[in-house]
Amino acid sequence: MTNWQKSDWRNKPRVQMPDYTDAAALRAVEGRLASYPPLVFAGEARKLKKQLGAVSRGEAFLLQGGDCAESFSEFGADGIRDTFKVMLQMAMVLTYGAKVPVVKVGRMAGQMAKPRSAPTETVDGVELPSYRGDIINGFDFTAESRIPDPERMSQAYMQAAATLNLLRAFSTGGFANVHEVHKWTLGFTDANEVKKYSDMAARISDTLDFMEAAGLSTDTNHELQTVDFHTSHEALLLEYEEALCRLDSTSGKWLAGSGHMIWIGDRTRQPDGAHVEFCKGVQNPIGLKCGPSMTSGHLKSLMASLNPENEAGRLTLIARFGAGSVGEHLPRLIKAVEEEGANVVWTCDAMHGNTIKSTTGYKTRPFDSVLREVKEFFAVHNAEGTVPGGVHFEMTGKDVTECTGGIRAVTDEDLSSRYHTACDPRLNASQSLELAFLVSEELSARRSKLQQAKAG
Repeated sequence: MTNWQKSDWRNKPRVQMPDYTDAAALRAVEGRLASYPPLVFAGEARKLKKQLGAVSRGEAFLLQGGDCAESFSEFGADGIRDTFKVMLQMAMVLTYGAKVPVVKVGRMAGQMAKPRSAPTETVDGVELPSYRGDIINGFDFTAESRIPDPERMSQAYMQAAATLNLLRAFSTGGFANVHEVHKWTLGFTDANEVKKYSDMAARISDTLDFMEAAGLSTDTNHELQTVDFHTSHEALLLEYEEALCRLDSTSGKWLAGSGHMIWIGDRTRQPDGAHVEFCKGVQNPIGLKCGPSMTSGHLKSLMASLNPENEAGRLTLIARFGAGSVGEHLPRLIKAVEEEGANVVWTCDAMHGNTIKSTTGYKTRPFDSVLREVKEFFAVHNAEGTVPGGVHFEMTGKDVTECTGGIRAVTDEDLSSRYHTACDPRLNASQSLELAFLVSEELSARRSKLQQAKAG
């Protein structure tokens, strides 16, 4: 990739991106961002790639989660802390089930642009451009708000930098202490309606007590006090991505300085398109959303373009088909990967294929459908003899009512009480942790079957 330049995407067909009306203002923002420090560094991206390589071999498990779209108005320390806290709880439960390290990647510090199914939306007979995320335009349904404003990129950068600063402090400053994380989880399992998870929580407690007795205390073991936590987002707004792209002096390779991992959406994965062109030239781990329309031929072409050296940990395939459809689509894509001998991480986005309109008019996702897709994902990989590497959820640490179901039984009628998302419905803290317990059961069952097969 020696002749690749970070602006090459501008010569390719572009989709799902805004047309800025003030070219001079856009150039000024791009120039300013290009002079700012990158948000992440090449060594961090390489470390994540190595960890994802372990995921591809079944030696680790990927947990990717966070906001559907970060907003300027909801930004604050409490929201970052609460989502980080729930992800740590989920990771602990998943680690216990899988008996391997859990790689933690947040949809945070950059997830501010969203692809849309239509370029415009109509309310009460008024048609306006669609809201595309706070980095592009405003959520308010007014003509002025919906005009793409390049200055929003500067605000997005500042918010991402502040978010990363806090995440790094939480990761290393004692907040991630393994015993504290487990105390939070015990608070969840103390509730009457979740007693069925208390047995697993008790077994985790016993394991921690044993480690303490064996001398592996948090006072003496740095690894029990800190965690690796990486960030990710969809690389949708390429003007922003190019402005933060940097040449790594240690390797001579380009780095997307906007986040540790970036992904290409199901609507922007055209093999000859601008988004693939940009992502193929940076050294970061790359995610690729694979929906029902992904063909075997397209997948093979994209793997060759995005990971020509077949590097482990470089490419994560994020399956998003919808409950009931995994068995129809995933096996043929697994076959395409196997035919190419490609190194990939397979992970399950059980959110985007399960969005429905509730009886009360709200967009929602039933908890049971999310869980069903995860189970189907595991079942197909078990049948194919391949590695189900991870899960990818839109979630928040807040007590929102956006997805129905779960042990706390959010109903269609409950949705209006705390429906705060600017885009897609998210799992709340309780639903996220419950899902982690259920996925942990799947991981534990898979591990037992693999052990039995080896023994037999």
